[in-house]
Amino acid sequence: MVFEPFEDENDLEDLDARLSDPDPAIRRVAVMGLADTADPDAIPLIARAVADSSADVRLQAAIALGEFDGLEAATALCQALQDTDSKVSKTAADSLAELKDPKSADPLLALTNHEDAKVREGALLGLKQLRRPDALANGIEGMKDPVTAVRIQAVGVVGYLKAEEALPALIASCRDDDPEVRRTAVGALAFSKSSHARDALLTALMDEHWAVREIAAEVLGKISTTGDGGPLIPLLDDPYWQVRVKAVRSLGKLKVTAAVAKIGAQLEEQTSNLRKEAAAALGEIADRSALPFLEDLVDDPDPDVRKNVRWALGQIE
Repeated sequence: MVFEPFEDENDLEDLDARLSDPDPAIRRVAVMGLADTADPDAIPLIARAVADSSADVRLQAAIALGEFDGLEAATALCQALQDTDSKVSKTAADSLAELKDPKSADPLLALTNHEDAKVREGALLGLKQLRRPDALANGIEGMKDPVTAVRIQAVGVVGYLKAEEALPALIASCRDDDPEVRRTAVGALAFSKSSHARDALLTALMDEHWAVREIAAEVLGKISTTGDGGPLIPLLDDPYWQVRVKAVRSLGKLKVTAAVAKIGAQLEEQTSNLRKEAAAALGEIADRSALPFLEDLVDDPDPDVRKNVRWALGQIE
């Protein structure tokens, strides 16, 4: 059968017929048309295309399903996630991450123990956004997975749920062999005010990887109380300016007067973002001992730095 150009892109019956065309290009365009209808009745038709003989059609189906939400779309995407074509599988994982309906988690939960690590990773990625409390056990189990990428997504699932009972598992992941797992776990501690979480963050301030130290400095600024930022001061000597930026920001937020001199020294750095943050932090602390540092920067070549310097001087004077 030879099809004419689409007369009505919203005609599901016509698009359904085109899904059986021997030409994969026509089948692919039909999938695109089904997605464009935004009609939930198109989901089962697109789901059929997930099993198409052409990888291009299956890929388009994985993309199209990302335009929908709910259990039916999630079930089809879970099938696509297990596709032997890596592009299809990766696209399905990306589409799963866009789901918002908590019911979409049902088919994902079973896949967190799949034999294929990519499937486990994709399932956990989708679960993270859905924040289903019953996914906590899956996340904690996934944090022990031998594959790093799976552990990262598992930490994300647990972190998004912000459950105190998961704190021991998160703290354990702060000691993971992989720095990205450690960084993700440290960031996930931001919900907890417990002393155990704080101890883990203090340890992370001395991590061998700069990205872990950076996130630890940021999180400590969020969970600490005013004036309680002393452990952050040594980070102002960190070789990575990114770490110093987060330490400066947290010290300013916590109004740590003892850090004024070291924060002031950051105003001499070449990195303008660091100078800008240092000026803002000195304004937040608002201690008169910062005046000499700020007054030297009123003519800084960077307009954002000058703006923050003026603001900081106004806070102090």
